[in-house]
Amino acid sequence: MLKFTPILLALLYGLAMYRVSVWRTHRELDAKSTELADARLKHLTDQLAAALGLARIPVYIYEIDPVNGLAAPDGRIFITRGFYRKYRNGEVTGEEMASVIAHELGHVALGHARRRMLDFSGQNALRTALVMVLGRIIPVAGVWIANALTGLLAARLSRGDEYEADEYAAALLTKAGIGVAPQKSLFTKLEKLTQSRAGVTPAWLMSHPRTEERIAALDRLEARWNAQS
Repeated sequence: MLKFTPILLALLYGLAMYRVSVWRTHRELDAKSTELADARLKHLTDQLAAALGLARIPVYIYEIDPVNGLAAPDGRIFITRGFYRKYRNGEVTGEEMASVIAHELGHVALGHARRRMLDFSGQNALRTALVMVLGRIIPVAGVWIANALTGLLAARLSRGDEYEADEYAAALLTKAGIGVAPQKSLFTKLEKLTQSRAGVTPAWLMSHPRTEERIAALDRLEARWNAQS
C-alpha cells in the first residue's frame, strides 16, 4: 500500500489544483474583463453566429497587454486588450480578429477549454508523482526529468488541440463567408505581434505548432474540400 502513496497523494493534489485553478480563472476573468463593444467586429461575429445558428456570440476584452485570445472553461470567449489594440492600430484586420474568435470557439465546441483545466491539474499531479518517485531513485536529476517529461506531454496535447481548433475555425469562417485567407495571414503576423526576439520563443507560441505547419495544414484542408466539391 505504501508504494502507491505517492500516486494517491498526486491524484488528490491534482483534484485540489483543478478546483483552485477553475476558481482563480473565473475570478480573474470576471474582475478584469468587459464585453466587447465594436460595431465592425460585432458585424463579423454576427456572421459567425448566423453560421452556427446562434442569435449572437458575446466576446469579452480581457484587460491584459499580451497579444492573445482565449476560451474560458465556462465557454466565454476573450480577446486581450493588447490584441484589440493591435486591431485598433490597423496591425490586424477585423477578419483576422474574427479568425481568432472562430479559433477560440473551436476550443469551446471541441471541449478543449474545459479539458485544459483537467489537463493542467493532471499534469501537476503527474509531475508530483514523478518527482516523488524519481527523486528517490535519482535525487538531483529526478526533478529535472519529471519537469521535462510533463512539459513535453503538455506541449504535445496543446499542439493537437490547436490543429483541431484551426480546422474548426476554417470550416466556420468558410461557412460564414469570411474565408480562410484571414486565418493564414494572421498566422504570418503572430511572431511580430507577440514581439518575438531572435532565439527567444514568445510564451504564446511555445505550446502552438509552427506557423508554416499551421498554414500547410490549412492548405491541405482546403485542397481536400475542393476535391470533394
